[in-house]
Amino acid sequence: MSDDDLLDSLQRAAFGYFLSQYNRANGLVADRSVTGSPCSIAVVGFALSSYPVAVERRWMTRDVAAQRTLAALRFFLSSAQSEAPDATGYKGFYYHFLDMQSGRRVWNSELSLIDTAFLFAGILTASAYFADNTQSETEIRQLADALYRRVDWQWAQNGKATLSQGWKPECGFLHYGWEGYSEASVLYVLALASPTHPIPANSYSAWTATYQWENLYGYDFLYAGPLFIHQFSHAWIDFRRIQDGFMREKSSDYFQNSRQATHIQREYALRNPHDFRGYGENFWGLSAGDGPTPGRLTIGGIERRFFGYTARGVPYGTDDGTIAPPAALASIVFAPEMALAAIRHFCDHYPEIVNECRLPSGFNPTFVRNGSKYWISDGYFGLDQGIVVLMIENHRSQLIWKLMRQCPYIGNGLRNADFRGGWL
Repeated sequence: MSDDDLLDSLQRAAFGYFLSQYNRANGLVADRSVTGSPCSIAVVGFALSSYPVAVERRWMTRDVAAQRTLAALRFFLSSAQSEAPDATGYKGFYYHFLDMQSGRRVWNSELSLIDTAFLFAGILTASAYFADNTQSETEIRQLADALYRRVDWQWAQNGKATLSQGWKPECGFLHYGWEGYSEASVLYVLALASPTHPIPANSYSAWTATYQWENLYGYDFLYAGPLFIHQFSHAWIDFRRIQDGFMREKSSDYFQNSRQATHIQREYALRNPHDFRGYGENFWGLSAGDGPTPGRLTIGGIERRFFGYTARGVPYGTDDGTIAPPAALASIVFAPEMALAAIRHFCDHYPEIVNECRLPSGFNPTFVRNGSKYWISDGYFGLDQGIVVLMIENHRSQLIWKLMRQCPYIGNGLRNADFRGGWL
């Protein structure tokens, strides 16, 4: 297949997740494709961002996409917002995991700031895309604005300089915050731009003051081990050639930083310090995702320690020989030749992992037992499939980036964080 045909197949297969794991009644989408999985509000954000892609690619009609979007927005605006432990949210934020049918909190999950931010990134993408003066598209824009204005970002600071990670009705704010570079860039941009409850600009600079600049394998970059950290905010914000104070000082930008992180991932796999099977020039991609199982196992005379779901990263993070193929593919906007070479390598050498062009959360050729050739994760995660849809589209047409450049809240938030240059 040509590169474009391959990308089209992979992107459409990834979008298929949102068709199969969707509740028509309330617009919620499951966290993963296993029986009984609850909704993840972050996955809903990726779904809402993916519907415009599906319309433009003619996988879905505009009316169907609008109705799916309305189902979700109507649900979130009307759902229970209170301190009750079984509410859907509080102070405009939402619990990380919700029951797929009732939409109420499950798993004793936290009121999650970052997952709420991903949800709102999707809501604002929908608001920017559905710009026609029809009844349904006008309602989408009205609901999106009402939902965004309701979020009390100031409350989420808990009297501190930076934002907290979350809150629970049983114990209040969580006792850890955002320290070091993370996927929270879009969270701070949204909080800084709020027309009703904005956080002060010094909150963002207080966060960037915790960053860790490194030189690894000859590459200067802002450190974060897992690939998803270098990707998620980039799904919505075009960071090319725009700089905040931190990046101006380093003569870099966050897009270039993610490119460096991608090269570091490949270099780590080439060096393969723990001698895992498969690692090499076209076999890389350590990120958050499933793993074989927690515990130790002797394989080939070597005792290995394996993990379940965790955030794997390089070179300091957890590494048990498990890679996340969707993370390698989602690097396509930063290093297209490298990402395509990796995906073709997976398809050619491990065809069993590419199920109808959809990539699994985790894959580990070192973990072998009972005659198996390698370990493959069960089911699929919505976050993995969502980031594939959006990053391939940004590579192909820049659709999501273009839509979010039109969103005044994104531009205002970036300027309030002292970003300058480029498209700003």
